[in-house]
Amino acid sequence: MKPAPFEYFSPKTTKAALELLAAHRSDARILAGGQSLVPLLNFRIARFKYLIDINGIPELAYIKLESDILRIGALTRYRAIETSPTVADAAPLLFEATKWVGHLPIRTRGTIGGSLAHADPAAEYAAVMLALDGRVVLQSEKGARTLDAGDFIQGMFSTALAADEMLVEVRIPRARNNQVFGFEEFARRPGDLAVMGIAVRLDFDGDRVETARIVSLGGQDGACRIPEAEAEIQSRPLSAERIENASRAASDIDTHADIHATGALRQHLCGTLVRRVLGRAKEAQPSPRA
Repeated sequence: MKPAPFEYFSPKTTKAALELLAAHRSDARILAGGQSLVPLLNFRIARFKYLIDINGIPELAYIKLESDILRIGALTRYRAIETSPTVADAAPLLFEATKWVGHLPIRTRGTIGGSLAHADPAAEYAAVMLALDGRVVLQSEKGARTLDAGDFIQGMFSTALAADEMLVEVRIPRARNNQVFGFEEFARRPGDLAVMGIAVRLDFDGDRVETARIVSLGGQDGACRIPEAEAEIQSRPLSAERIENASRAASDIDTHADIHATGALRQHLCGTLVRRVLGRAKEAQPSPRA
């Protein structure tokens, strides 16, 4: 199929793109990598009168480490993140999760801003942002605002973006020596959307887990923390017993059923993936200070 008719714009600056958004608001949609939007348009699941293609705005594609904050422009491709030594050092969870995104052609075109703005419940980056306490910068003609990832992602394909706003930057705190990260997901075939996935960040104080972030993707309306599993390991040493308790807690979350998996299968996968990722985290935890 072909998309419904639309008017196409290709601005060369962020300012020009924001002017177009202000003029056309909810009738317009930003086109970045297009790996999610174009199929929706072709099947006429989504229809917009105006498409604003931002691929001609190089100022939106960058990776910078400033004052222990990793700043990534919204137009930065998955592939740039996947091959960046800066990301590997400053945000190893983001670096690890990127290899799970689709296939190489998708990672070559898709963008971090496009993924977060699309808010697919099975997408990796929303879960990573929640685990890392990341933030996003939204800009309109009226100015910019910064939101925590948990406030930005509001549900299935739903975000806090106003009709005249564009996501322009992602900000992630630099990884510290006392932190351990892990990511894993299950898909029916390599490159498919995740049936279930888990992103983990653990902050250690000696042999104790000071802060735990355990985030699921693929099983609910969006990426979600699992506080019951976090509570099983937080403020305690990461023992085999605690890992098993966290796995059982993760198996009890509410999950939806669809053509890809039953809710019961997703619950089982959630517990299994939590056990697997926490087991690796236990092996990787930093040695307690003498």
